[in-house]
Amino acid sequence: MRVRLRRAAEEVIATEASESSTASSNGDASAAPDAEPNTTTESQASVVAGKLDEATRSMAKSMGIPFPALIAILVGVGILILAICFCCIRRCFRKRRSKDAKGKGGKGVDMKSVQLLGSAYKEKVQPDMEELTENAEDIAEEGESKQSEQKLGRLQFKLEYDFNSNNLTVTVIQCEELPALDMGGTSDPYVKVYLLPDKKKKFETKVHRKTLNPVFNEIFTFKVPYADAMGKTLVFAIYDFDRFSKHDQIGEVKLPLCTIDLAQTIEEWRELVSVEGDGGQENKLGDICFSLRYVPTAGKLTVVILEAKNLKKMDVGGLSDPYVKIALMQNGKRLKKKKTSIKKCTLNPYYNESFTFEVPFEQIQKVQLVVTVVDYDRIGTSEPIGKCVLGCVASGTELRHWSDMLASPRRPIAQWHTLKDPEDGDKKD
Repeated sequence: MRVRLRRAAEEVIATEASESSTASSNGDASAAPDAEPNTTTESQASVVAGKLDEATRSMAKSMGIPFPALIAILVGVGILILAICFCCIRRCFRKRRSKDAKGKGGKGVDMKSVQLLGSAYKEKVQPDMEELTENAEDIAEEGESKQSEQKLGRLQFKLEYDFNSNNLTVTVIQCEELPALDMGGTSDPYVKVYLLPDKKKKFETKVHRKTLNPVFNEIFTFKVPYADAMGKTLVFAIYDFDRFSKHDQIGEVKLPLCTIDLAQTIEEWRELVSVEGDGGQENKLGDICFSLRYVPTAGKLTVVILEAKNLKKMDVGGLSDPYVKIALMQNGKRLKKKKTSIKKCTLNPYYNESFTFEVPFEQIQKVQLVVTVVDYDRIGTSEPIGKCVLGCVASGTELRHWSDMLASPRRPIAQWHTLKDPEDGDKKD
């Protein structure tokens, strides 16, 4: 490529030299002093243009490139050179402006203009405080509405009252769209049914594993005179069963019997509502965790009292001195009784104390285990806080725990239980 360009340039120079010698030897051209300057300039321009055209064509011919292609290449190179020059000039002007600004302003900057600019920018970008408070109130209202709109599911039940026998028959039919409280996205729901304000008799449905739409179809009967029924409230408390922790209450349905017509069979759906207070009605007395282990060959029943929590406040200072009493009963008679140590000034005692009872295999189906949490009082009588009764005649959580123990011999089975109101016969130590 370079050799071809060099040859083309040499040919152009030789051509120019021959033409210049011809022009100098021509007497007509030199002897035309009265020719017009415009004509001379135009002739010179045409001569230069012709030379450039001839040089370009000869260069294209020597390079083996079509003439239009060479013109395009030259135009592109020219544009590139102009762009580079423009960038360099612009950069130089910027440096010069910055130096001039420093020289004029020095260290000082017009802070007023900066502040005005900043305030104007804030007004454009940031909303007023009134708008912010209004938005915050709207967001809070939306959050409250979302919480109120959070659905806990619904319960279907049926009520029938027999005026001859004074029996209120309650059928727990099913639940739908319960919230998922377990890690797997499901729940283990069951329903407790009782009457307020006495709560003497409570019933529990079976636990339905891993479902949000359990179908129970279980019937319970309360013996209550019609006159007394008008002052009572029927409660359906829905729980999520958990073997190793406290059962979480999903929601409840309260139905004052004075608001319904017991002369008719009532079957309807009710939305579950959140539980009033911390833990609702069922957790006022507290919870206790213990394990059961039965060895049929040795005839030994081992009870390990692990801990209790959220016990009812029994002392003036808002605490209690709790201990646990374990009694083995048969046909209403107490066979054996044992106690844990006393934990001073606490509502969440930890025991981890083990007790063993000798129960032959032929008697294990006949005995009951009564676990009572008692508040110790040095001066007066120790008062029971709550209790739970286990055995084959028990119901609900207590029956499940006892059945699991019998189904897994030689294995300790631990479970939490909600304390229930102690009977009048248990109030003496």
